[in-house]
Amino acid sequence: MSKIMIVDDDPNIRELVCVLLKSGGFEVCEAKDGRDALQKIGAAAPDMAVIDLMLPNMDGYELCRKLRQYYENIPILMLTAKSELPAKVRGFEAGTDDYLTKPFEGEELLMRVKALLRRYKIETSREIQIGRVVIDKNSYSVTIDGVKEEIPMKEFELLFKLAGFPGRTFSRDQLIEDLWGYDFDGNERTLDVHISRLRERFPSGQAGFKIATVRGLGYRLEVLS
Repeated sequence: MSKIMIVDDDPNIRELVCVLLKSGGFEVCEAKDGRDALQKIGAAAPDMAVIDLMLPNMDGYELCRKLRQYYENIPILMLTAKSELPAKVRGFEAGTDDYLTKPFEGEELLMRVKALLRRYKIETSREIQIGRVVIDKNSYSVTIDGVKEEIPMKEFELLFKLAGFPGRTFSRDQLIEDLWGYDFDGNERTLDVHISRLRERFPSGQAGFKIATVRGLGYRLEVLS
């Protein structure tokens, strides 16, 4: 049974989310703000965090950054009343995986939680199958319908990163930082070129997925039905 940490300073919202998640078969733990969450997370060892944006002492953005620093592989869903694009951009840049605005439907919350947990199970695997493509990090090989495709290392790393979190939007800065490092002295065109090359190598009709541009945010990989 997966355990979800709920971080919200409103006890009524915490109770509501607890009831919804328990009804979906999850175990829950609670924190009243960002500092409380960081103090409890080690002992609680949750599989995922659902955090409010507007928190006292440490807001959701800062908590998200701290979680990404110390608990990189924990899925994060941000709950907030702010639906504006700049707020969403800040959230994704801080490291959230998904964004749900208040008020929300209980069924949608459960669907998003389950989807995020599935994505992270895929990401922690050393071998990912996405569409008709298999990406093996043990041998750093990529095959499509069993035929090996030779690709440069940076393209492999970029594809593995995106495929490990299907449906998750990565900001341009986040991808550059993760793949090229903090001290990268190139420009954003480097990322664009690598994305273009992956799209050429793996046409959506053949590969079973596409790399979508999310305007104002960055990129995400989408599996095609």
